[in-house]
Amino acid sequence: MAHTFLLEIGLEEMPAHVVTPSIRQLESKVRKFLKENRIDFDTVTDFSTPRRLAISISGLIEKQPDISETVKGPAKKIAQDEDGNWTKAAIGFTKGQGVTTDDITFKELKGTEYVYVEKHVVGKVVSDVLKGLKDVITSMTFPTMMKWGSYHFEFVRPIKWLVAMLDDSVIPFEILNITAGNKSRGHRFLGSNIELKDATDYEAALKKEFVIANAKDRKDLIRTQIQEIAKEHNWKITIDEGLLEEVTNLVEWPTAFSGSFDDKYLTIPDEVLITSMKDHQRFFYVLDQKGTLLPNFVSVRNGNAEHIENVVAGNEKVLTARLSDAMFFYEEDQKNQIADYVDRLKEVSFHDKISSMYDKMMRVQQIAQIIGKSVGLTRSELSNLSRASEIYKFDLVTGMVGEFAELQGVMGEKYALLQGETAETATAIREHYMPISAEGALPETKVGSVLAISDKLDSILTFFAAGMIPSGSNDPYALRRQAYGIVRIVNNLNWHLPISAWAQEFVDAEENANVAPKLDQLAKLSDVSAFIKDRVKAVLQSKKVRHDIIDAVIAGQNDDVFDLFISAKVLTEHEDDANFKAVIESLDRIIRISVKGAKNLTVKPVDTALFENDSEKELYEAVSAIQTTDIAELFQKLADLQPVIDNYFEATMVMVDDETVKNNRMNQLKLIADLAAKIGDLDQIIVK
Repeated sequence: MAHTFLLEIGLEEMPAHVVTPSIRQLESKVRKFLKENRIDFDTVTDFSTPRRLAISISGLIEKQPDISETVKGPAKKIAQDEDGNWTKAAIGFTKGQGVTTDDITFKELKGTEYVYVEKHVVGKVVSDVLKGLKDVITSMTFPTMMKWGSYHFEFVRPIKWLVAMLDDSVIPFEILNITAGNKSRGHRFLGSNIELKDATDYEAALKKEFVIANAKDRKDLIRTQIQEIAKEHNWKITIDEGLLEEVTNLVEWPTAFSGSFDDKYLTIPDEVLITSMKDHQRFFYVLDQKGTLLPNFVSVRNGNAEHIENVVAGNEKVLTARLSDAMFFYEEDQKNQIADYVDRLKEVSFHDKISSMYDKMMRVQQIAQIIGKSVGLTRSELSNLSRASEIYKFDLVTGMVGEFAELQGVMGEKYALLQGETAETATAIREHYMPISAEGALPETKVGSVLAISDKLDSILTFFAAGMIPSGSNDPYALRRQAYGIVRIVNNLNWHLPISAWAQEFVDAEENANVAPKLDQLAKLSDVSAFIKDRVKAVLQSKKVRHDIIDAVIAGQNDDVFDLFISAKVLTEHEDDANFKAVIESLDRIIRISVKGAKNLTVKPVDTALFENDSEKELYEAVSAIQTTDIAELFQKLADLQPVIDNYFEATMVMVDDETVKNNRMNQLKLIADLAAKIGDLDQIIVK
């Protein structure tokens, strides 16, 4: 007979952002629990609202299947003493397995005899097994945990009730002072307590008490209600999926409604209005059919339509207050010049161990010019870049950004345009924060891209120099995200970014401009290089590049971000070549010999007069002809060397007694090893 089981954890209201991850965690843990306990089932259905996490399992078997297994115990010499008597180890082992020493047999394994017993386990009935779900619940973890009462137990929010039913029977267990039963609760204001007769009654019973327990059904209903309102008013409403998810997890019985605000606020930039509605109030903003923002919004109430006019009025009042503040700040901010705000940044700390925000901008200006010239920006672009880097943080001290921190960069662009800055400069101010999230949108302009790279690179260099290096999950200044942003921008634009090679230029430029921080930015340069290369590794892994190719590229001495991607691409393109194995083995042989002889090698130009056979001359001429910095071309030329290298080793002994000849040959091989190192540490590549 198949059974249905219901588990519900009733809670105080959870934050919306933890509801979905929490129910996924619970479902995953329940599935794992059932598998480990040999309980087969048909389907698992999850339910979640701000006040509950629930799982319904259908098609449960009656009991665990009986199992017989052979269990290995201690070695015979440990299980028996010299007289053949059973030791405590043997007795304890058999007792733990539910058998006696009479059941012991010996079997040899790799030359040693071990104790074995045949163990027959009678399956438990499913009702007994399900009591163990208490441990599943108490093992759950959350980003923020809390205690309540005098208990030491922690959970996302205080547990208020528990339901555990197998068909029409309660599965009893207790967490703190809450005993699992068959009583649930409806909507906090519209519903009442619910006594469930059967586990299959759950969803319908809650719906009668104004709770739509299925999150997908709630989300679909909210979407439909918004679309109906849009159709009724001939509005265009773009439903942001992230906001829809959040609103779904804020309500149990959704009722969408529309409201409005005074159109005088439309003089404020759209971004401010949208931020006020979407991010602060969880409202959906409204456009006309041409895409123009309208003085209206749509929100969702946690309840029915009764007295909805009061709800509308209340929401309008709250939004109006926020928009009034925004208009005040918008008008007040324009009374000052950009130069005034820039001057204030001298008193704003970037970090107390590093510098002011003003000094950071001055450093970034030097870094940006070096990168801008290297990537080929035009004179006009360099001019706009210079101006942008002089002022790009100014909006941090405006009233608007002080109130709406999400608009940093956005307001910088708006205010810059209002004060006559070029569109290119203004856009760069906004784009320097990009990407805002790990996989967020990248800057669209070259000027904005250089400024974004420079700002992030300065942060990484100075924080590392100050000893604030991310470790484990500790990254309070989001340096990993910033490094990942640099890597994505560089990869997107195919720009070279040789970190170690340029770092000295950055420091020299800062010192010449008298804006260098009182930190040794070069002291931790190898750590910075490894840190950024690790982000390259993450991108390559996401692209499913072979792990050994990634290891080879990352382990190489080259830390030009673009070259790392090209090396991975080239090696991946050639990994199926018929001669790939032979090429890698030939180069790897040279690399190993070079590494072995590097300690005692005096690096000198190769002396052709010391050549003793034609293979040396042939290899030298072939290597000397390689005059390329293009990695794809370099790999092909090195691949073409493979038969020449093989002939060289057939005819030439490198480690000869004559030190002069040996060193000359080592220097010749070093030329090839150095060329191969530009691609990566090819010794890491696995060839079969």
